[in-house]
Amino acid sequence: MSVDQAAGLRRRTTSQQVRCIHCFFDAPTASARLAQALHELGQVCLLVDQHGRLFSASATRSLFDWEHQLTHKQLNTFPQIYGDGWLAPGLRLDTTGLHVAWQAYDFVILDAGPITNTFMLVQDTHNSVIVEVQPGIDSAQRVFRLLKTLSQEERPMSIGLLGDTTNCDQVLAACRHFIEQNFTQTVYSVALETDAFAALAVRMVHEETHRMTRCT
Repeated sequence: MSVDQAAGLRRRTTSQQVRCIHCFFDAPTASARLAQALHELGQVCLLVDQHGRLFSASATRSLFDWEHQLTHKQLNTFPQIYGDGWLAPGLRLDTTGLHVAWQAYDFVILDAGPITNTFMLVQDTHNSVIVEVQPGIDSAQRVFRLLKTLSQEERPMSIGLLGDTTNCDQVLAACRHFIEQNFTQTVYSVALETDAFAALAVRMVHEETHRMTRCT
């Protein structure tokens, strides 16, 4: 049995949905670094290129767009050292068939690009949001606005911050002061970690293992 088949079987037998990670990074290579960190912990990952900035050079290998691929339940993925990559610019996360298409993976990492005003979580699964906080007040304000929007969601999620240490601390402080406590408890920072991506991966795998243990 191949490793991705094993992941899919493990997930189906424990009635678990794939874990989705939304990555708000300025540089697309950061999403790949997180995928590599999860891969090194034995996780099977799919990295989704939502903006055509990771796998666009490979687009000529596919004759069909992501909608056609989902309709026919056959993703055209690109092998990467950390798992698979999937070019899906403009992907809508409420599209029918996503869960079926992703069931062979432990984690689906969505390269969401820089913070925008349009954002959607994936239904019926646990969503993680990872946000890169840059130096400067503008970045801190954008991140806080995103977190304030996410605080209105009722779906389970966790939110990680990395990047500029001072701004990460300021965003956390603002959350504690202005946002409801139950939501604030889901927000954490790895800005002080030597390897932020490794720290994120360990935390996510621990959360996933804990959730699976509770369901068995």
